[in-house]
Amino acid sequence: MVPQRVWPPSDSDSPDDSAGFTPEIVDRAMGAALDAARRAAHAGDVPVGAAVFTRDAVVAVAGNTREQHSDPTAHAEITALREAAATAGGWRLEDCGMAVTLEPCPMCAGALVNARLRLLVYATSDPKAGAAGSLYNICQDRRLNHRLVVSPGFREEEAARLLSSFFLPRRGRR
Repeated sequence: MVPQRVWPPSDSDSPDDSAGFTPEIVDRAMGAALDAARRAAHAGDVPVGAAVFTRDAVVAVAGNTREQHSDPTAHAEITALREAAATAGGWRLEDCGMAVTLEPCPMCAGALVNARLRLLVYATSDPKAGAAGSLYNICQDRRLNHRLVVSPGFREEEAARLLSSFFLPRRGRR
């Protein structure tokens, strides 16, 4: 068994990798995101979950609902950002972070930058569509007006198992 990555990463060369968030709140947020991913899978959507958090609390949690709502933008990250902004009373979420079970796509990574999030922690990389380091690096692109601290690989094994168990039976039906 591969050891689970700790947060903040101990192999980091930057003292700012925690972005001021405790390991406890990040773990709580990722747990909520994993629960949302399980609910999404149960409803027939790709099991991706996201949670927006402050230093003290998880303020919004969502899973993918693209199939349920026939909405191509109903990604977990977008829905969680909308809920967090409604709770905060504004779109600037500068004191927030996000935990997500799969590396965000370009649309979601752009939304994280636009929301001014401070931190992105994700579980599993997405080599086909990841925009937080795998295929693109929108979250840390110096040409943009805002950048996030990005920490990949947190609770990776758990999230990868969810995705595999969802897609394995579907791939066999092709």
